[in-house]
Amino acid sequence: MITFIKIIFLLGFIIFIHEAGHFIVAKINKIRVNEFSIGFGPCLFSKKKGDTIYEIRLIPLGGFVNLEGESEESDREDSFNKASISKRFWIVASGALVNIIFGLILFMIIIGYRYHVVDSGNFSESFQYSLISSGELLKEIFIGIGNLFTGKFTLDDMAGPVGISEMVYKTSGIAEFLYLLSLISISLGVTNLLPIVPLDGGKLLLLIIEAIRKRPLKKETELELTSIGFALLLTFSLLVTANDISKLF
Repeated sequence: MITFIKIIFLLGFIIFIHEAGHFIVAKINKIRVNEFSIGFGPCLFSKKKGDTIYEIRLIPLGGFVNLEGESEESDREDSFNKASISKRFWIVASGALVNIIFGLILFMIIIGYRYHVVDSGNFSESFQYSLISSGELLKEIFIGIGNLFTGKFTLDDMAGPVGISEMVYKTSGIAEFLYLLSLISISLGVTNLLPIVPLDGGKLLLLIIEAIRKRPLKKETELELTSIGFALLLTFSLLVTANDISKLF
């Protein structure tokens, strides 16, 4: 039961702060947020404040943000589709950036604390060590993602929800759990910036293309790219999940 709670918290919290990043930056840029939901499924609690409906839903796995004019055109001046490319860029990028920044800060705290306790380093030494370790971690993550496209990375080097659940099950103690939380948050943030629609990185790529062309792609083209990207991501997720399950037996 404790393992189940830890899994729900880890996955739910990482996705929640991702969506909160989109929400906060949208609000800062005065973009209308129609809905901000914690969780999925049936609504348990709902309250409207200003233009936004805040909800708590039954399944506590993350959440979602519904921006005016994001999924369909809107004539409102405070809609997402009416915002400048730069504003839309930062709103889209903010979710992944929050995951990366949160994960790095948490990673640095844990590594710095361990170095301070185990190696009796002072604050300056501990901070420097945690900074170097964070840089090395990011380097390894980027190398790993690069290996995805060169064939050097195999399915055994990856983990989906099942694989992550097994890792959570094997953690012992709060420090080990937080360490895993930091790694997954950073990995999710970096992966989400890959230039594949419908990932945020794919949406950023479309915005860059729009900036270069001085006009957006046709909706039909965007839908085709989204369908292809979604099919690739779904296939990839199924392969990773199947491989995770096969490791359990």
